[in-house]
Amino acid sequence: MTSTHPSTAAAVDPARITEVMDGRWAHIRRDARENLHDPDFLPVYGESMAEARARVTRAAKKLAASGQVGYGFPKQYGGEDDMGGSVTSIEMLAFGDLSLMVKAGVQWGLFGGAMQLLGTQEQHDRYLADAMSFDLPGCFAMTETGHGSDVQQLRTTCTYDPATQCFDLHTPHEAARKDYIGNAAQDGRMAVVFAQLITQGKNHGVHAWLVPIRDADGNPMPGVTIGDDGPKAGLSGVDNGRLTFDHVQVPRDMLLDRYGQVAEDGTYTSSIENETRRFFTTLGTLVRGRVSVGGSAASATKLALDIAVRYGEVRRQFAAPGEDREIRINDYLVHQRKLLPALATTYALHFAQGALVEAMHDIQSAVHVEGKEVDEQAQRELESRAAGLKVAQTAHATKTIQMCREACGGAGYLQENRLPHLKADTDVFTTFEGDNTVLLQLVAKGLLTGYRDAFGSLEGWGKVGFVADLVRETVLERTAARALIARLVDAVPGVDDVPMLERGWQLKMFEFREKHSLEGAIRRLRKNSTTDGMEPFDMFNDVQDHVLKTAQTHIDRIVLEAFVDAVDRTTDPATRELLDKVCDLYALSVIEADKAWFLEHGQLTPARGKLLTANVNQLLKELRPHMITLVDAFAIPEGWKAAKILEEEADRQEAMAARDAELRAQNAENTPEGTATDLDVPPGQ
Repeated sequence: MTSTHPSTAAAVDPARITEVMDGRWAHIRRDARENLHDPDFLPVYGESMAEARARVTRAAKKLAASGQVGYGFPKQYGGEDDMGGSVTSIEMLAFGDLSLMVKAGVQWGLFGGAMQLLGTQEQHDRYLADAMSFDLPGCFAMTETGHGSDVQQLRTTCTYDPATQCFDLHTPHEAARKDYIGNAAQDGRMAVVFAQLITQGKNHGVHAWLVPIRDADGNPMPGVTIGDDGPKAGLSGVDNGRLTFDHVQVPRDMLLDRYGQVAEDGTYTSSIENETRRFFTTLGTLVRGRVSVGGSAASATKLALDIAVRYGEVRRQFAAPGEDREIRINDYLVHQRKLLPALATTYALHFAQGALVEAMHDIQSAVHVEGKEVDEQAQRELESRAAGLKVAQTAHATKTIQMCREACGGAGYLQENRLPHLKADTDVFTTFEGDNTVLLQLVAKGLLTGYRDAFGSLEGWGKVGFVADLVRETVLERTAARALIARLVDAVPGVDDVPMLERGWQLKMFEFREKHSLEGAIRRLRKNSTTDGMEPFDMFNDVQDHVLKTAQTHIDRIVLEAFVDAVDRTTDPATRELLDKVCDLYALSVIEADKAWFLEHGQLTPARGKLLTANVNQLLKELRPHMITLVDAFAIPEGWKAAKILEEEADRQEAMAARDAELRAQNAENTPEGTATDLDVPPGQ
C-alpha cells in the first residue's frame, strides 16, 4: 500500500468519501441529516441561562417524540437493541446545540442506560418506558464534590436495615455531596445514585440505586436537598445541580442489582466475588457514555473545521507583488499548516471511533441482547480503547476549535459565527466522563499488564501492592486490523532511506515509539521497585510522565491503524487515493510533532528530519485543492451550522464572480485580440 501522489489534483466526489465515513450506521446518520431540523436543536446566541434551559428541556421532549433516542433500548419497550446506533445518534445530535446533546446523553445514555444495563426486569417494566419518553426525567449521580475520578472511594453510604426493608442513603459530609449532576437543578425527578453498599456491618463497595428526588409537583423528596451549580463557562442549557441526602429511605427493590443482590435479611450475594473486579464490571457496562463523549467532541471539531476552511476560501489578505487581487488565506502555507493536519487527524480519529463503536456494539449486544456471558478480556480491551480515544478526541477538539477560532480572526470571536459556543461548550469534555490525565493512566495500566503477561517483565513487583494494583486490571490486545498492519510493517526492512510515504515505514515508526516508551517505563519502574526506602507511591509517581507518554504513543498507533484499515476497505479509486494521502499527512504530522524524540532515539537522522518536513509541506500543497472536498464529506447540513459567515459565503462568492467578470470585460476592451492576461482566470479565482 505504497502511497502515490499525482502532481495534478483529480476531482473527488465528496459523497463517495461520506459513504466511507458513514460506515455501519449510515442509515442513522442519513435519518438525522434529513429529520433533525427543529430550531430548538440549535444554539441561540445571547439567550440567558434560564432561556437556554427552557429551550433545551423543550427540545429534549421533542427529541423523545422524534424516535431518535431509543436505538439502544430493548425492543419490547420501543427501542431497537442497537447499542452502536445509540452512540451514532448522539454523535449526530452533537452537530446541533451541545447542551441538548449533553442533556440527551444524561437522560438516555447515563440515567436510562444505567437502569437498562444494571437494573431488573421489574424496574424496566416500571420505569424504562417513561425514561425513554422523557416523562421521567432522570439524573446520573456519581461524581462527588470530593471524589470525581476515584469513583471507588465515594463517600456516600447506603446502609441496609432488615427491619424496614430499606436502605438508608446518607451524605456524611460536604465533600460527599453529589455535584455537577446534569438534570438535577431543574428537571430531574429520579436519580441513579452511586454509593457504598453496607449490609450486616460490611461494606461491599460501590453500587447504584434508583432514588426519587422530586415529587410530581417538582418539590424535593423528604431528606433530599437540591442545589443549582449556576452559570458555567458553557453548556448553559444543561441544569447541573447538587444533591445531598439526609438519611433518605430507599426501598430494597430500588437497588440496581445485576452484579450484587441483597436479600430481605440483609445477606449479600454476587456472581462476582472479588469486590474490585465487581466494581470494574459494573462501570464497564456504562462505557457507552465515554464512547459518546469522544464521538460528540469529534462532531464539534468537524463543525469548527467546516467553518474555518470555508471562511479561509473567501477571506483574502495581502496582494502578491504585481497582483490586484488579495490572496485567499487558505493559499498561505502557514494557514494550511494549521488546518490540514487538523483535518487529517479528524479523519483518523473518525475511523478509530467507528472501530470502537463497532466493538462496543458487538460486545454489549452479546451480553444484553443475546444473553451470553461477559467476555472479560474483550470488555477490558473496550474500556481501555474507549478511555484512550476519549482522551485523543477531546484534546483534539479543544486544540482544534481554538485554532479554528484564531484562523477566522475577529469573525471567529463573534457568537453569531458559532466558534465561541463550540469552544465554551466542549471545554469541559476533557474532564467529564473521566479526566483525561486519569484516563491516560488507565490506558497505561493496560499496557503494563499486557507487558507483564506477555514477557514476565514485572518480576519482583509482587511485594509492592500499590504498583501491583496499578497493573492488574486491564489487558490490551492488538487491533482487529492486525493482519493487514503486520503485512505492511514486515514489508519494510528498516527505517533508513525508506520513502516516508511508504505506509509500512510510518507504521514501523509508530510501533517503535510505543514499544520503546513502554520498555523504558518498565525499566524505570523495576529500578524503583528495588530502591531501598522508596515508598510505593513514589515508585510510580517518579515515572508518571513516562507512563503517560507511553499511553499517548499507544493511542496514536491505534488511531493510525484504524485509518490504514479504513483506506484499505475503500473501493472507489479516487476516494481511496485521496484518503491515502490524508492518512500520509496524519502519520507524518504526528512523527514531525515528535521529531526530537525520533532523533534522540536514532530513528531519524538530521537529514531525514529535514526531509520529513519537506514531505509534510508537499502533502499540504497536494491536499490544498481538496480542502473544501474534505469538509464537504462531513455532510453537515447547512441548517445545522448556525454560523453567519457561512450564510454570507454565497453572497461573497457571487460578488467576487461579478467583480472578476467586470474586470475581464474591461480588460477585453483594452487588450489586443489574442493577448493573454493575468485576468484570464475562472470566475471567483
